[in-house]
Amino acid sequence: MWRGLDRLGPGPGSVLRLAELRQLLLARGANAIGSSALLTVLGYQVYDITGDPLMLGILGLVAGLPALALGLFGGHMADRRDRRRIILATSSGLAALVFLLAFVSFEATDATLPAIFVVVFLTGIASGFERPALSAFEAQVIPLDRATQGTAWVSSTGTAGNLIGPSLGGLAAAVVGVPMTYLLIAIVLLGSPIGIWRIPRKPMPPPEAGGSTLASIREGLRFVFRRQVLWGAMTLDLFAVLFGGVEALLPVFAADVLHVGPFGLGLLRTAPAVGALGILLVTTRWPPSRRAGPLFIGAVAGFGLSILVFALSTDFVLSIIALLTLGATDAVSVVIRSVSVRMYSPEHMRGRIASVSHLFIGASNEIGAFESGLAAHFLGAVPAVALGGAITLGVTGIVTVVAPELRRLDLREAASTAAELEAEAARTAI
Repeated sequence: MWRGLDRLGPGPGSVLRLAELRQLLLARGANAIGSSALLTVLGYQVYDITGDPLMLGILGLVAGLPALALGLFGGHMADRRDRRRIILATSSGLAALVFLLAFVSFEATDATLPAIFVVVFLTGIASGFERPALSAFEAQVIPLDRATQGTAWVSSTGTAGNLIGPSLGGLAAAVVGVPMTYLLIAIVLLGSPIGIWRIPRKPMPPPEAGGSTLASIREGLRFVFRRQVLWGAMTLDLFAVLFGGVEALLPVFAADVLHVGPFGLGLLRTAPAVGALGILLVTTRWPPSRRAGPLFIGAVAGFGLSILVFALSTDFVLSIIALLTLGATDAVSVVIRSVSVRMYSPEHMRGRIASVSHLFIGASNEIGAFESGLAAHFLGAVPAVALGGAITLGVTGIVTVVAPELRRLDLREAASTAAELEAEAARTAI
């Protein structure tokens, strides 16, 4: 599997010598830890107030739908306005909203629930503008010749933050209470604007002449759907996450299939992140480059196969191995997709292309858990997960046939072409 891995640039330590990348990693790490801890504490608080599992699903929709609805407009803005300023405004606003949550939560009753949901809705609006701007800004911070290696470090930092954030949030809520935990999370989230502020402003591409906002958004969509590498990679990730979602049903497998109790459930939840983090650290040393297309397709197929193995397993150790493999293969596909988006995105359209990517992946994340629960309700947990793995494998086969450019993807060749385009854009940047 690893024959397709090749180094793109110097060793892993060299890219960390870049001061701007270190500040970017600070920002991403603080955001990942704070955001994942926030989701954990919000879920705990809302369930504690209502005792209704349905409210947890509504909470996710309240946070996710505005981000998805505004994502394309946020991408348009990221191509028209200073991306650094957008990130500074939205990340600072997110920290301020969590400070507000702390004060709202000092008297947590049914009456305070609407206020909590309003604040959560506002955080979703901020995310709709921040995500595409941050993706486009990252492409300006990470040098092109270190793109794969730098992306692996950014992904590793985010995965590590998502791994430790929920534990820290839950522990803090148990020790100091929910309101004080929100204050601590807000302080952690301030690390994001601080890191971005310490990165110098980057030049913006020349604005496109004329055209409405709607026309600008349509142009971004057309650009993606005319490139097989872009829409093919996004489609595979969309279906893999949408129909291959296992995490929402892990409590069912822990209790009714594997009979391992809450401690076993914790290990099951942790396994995908551990597998992802391990492989991401490998890609910081040996980033995927040559034959990236076959490696990407193989990783998504491995993801689907891991889901099938997990669904049919009644052995706890085998289930853990399947989830570790699931996380590892997902990490490979994330790195290759992220670098491909960077390579195939012209500077003046990076925000809009990033917003389409986030719409694909964000939609699958938001809807995937609901789809898994619905399928499990009608089919049972084991058939539902097995069906998801089979669909993932089927879609992988279809995309492999209809997107030959994705099959032939070579990141070295893509980097060479992108370097020529960036050099031309730099001569006309403002």
